[in-house]
Order: sequence, then structure tokens, then C-alpha cells
Amino acid sequence: MEEIFTMQNIIIYLIVINLIALLAMYIDKQKAKKGKRRIPEKTLFMLVALGGGIGGIAGMYIFRHKTKKARFIVGFPAILILEILIAIAIIL
Repeated sequence: MEEIFTMQNIIIYLIVINLIALLAMYIDKQKAKKGKRRIPEKTLFMLVALGGGIGGIAGMYIFRHKTKKARFIVGFPAILILEILIAIAIIL
């Protein structure tokens, strides 16, 4: 039986989840500009917690979205750092 958690599959997953997080930040910014119903903050945090930290942080600064909210400025990088530390601990 083929291994599911190969390095290639993990890299593909991380690329996809980060693109989704980046896209979610873009969509939420566009909805904010138009005064439409927004993507819940919980959803944005969940995408980052699922491995989309780089995409979420990039989306914050590329689209200038949520950059004045402390919970995003601190929360997104904190989650990313925690995930990196966990990955290092697993690898070692």
C-alpha cells in the first residue's frame, strides 16, 4: 500500500492550503470593500491553523487586510511559529 504522508504530498498540501488562505484574505477584503457579508474571522484563523500561515500573513499585507487588528497581527505569526516548532520537534 502506498504511503499517504510522503514529503511530496505534505508539500503539495502546504502549497494548496496557503493558496486557499491567501485567496480567502483577498475575497474577504473585496467583500469588505463592497459592504457584503464577510468570511468569519474563525474561518480565517482555521485556514492558518491548518497550515496556511504564510498565505494568511501574505494576504494580510498584500491586500492590506486585517493589519490593524492585533489578534491577526499577533495571532497569524504566532500560529505559524508554533506549527514550525511542532514540525521541527517531530522531525527531530
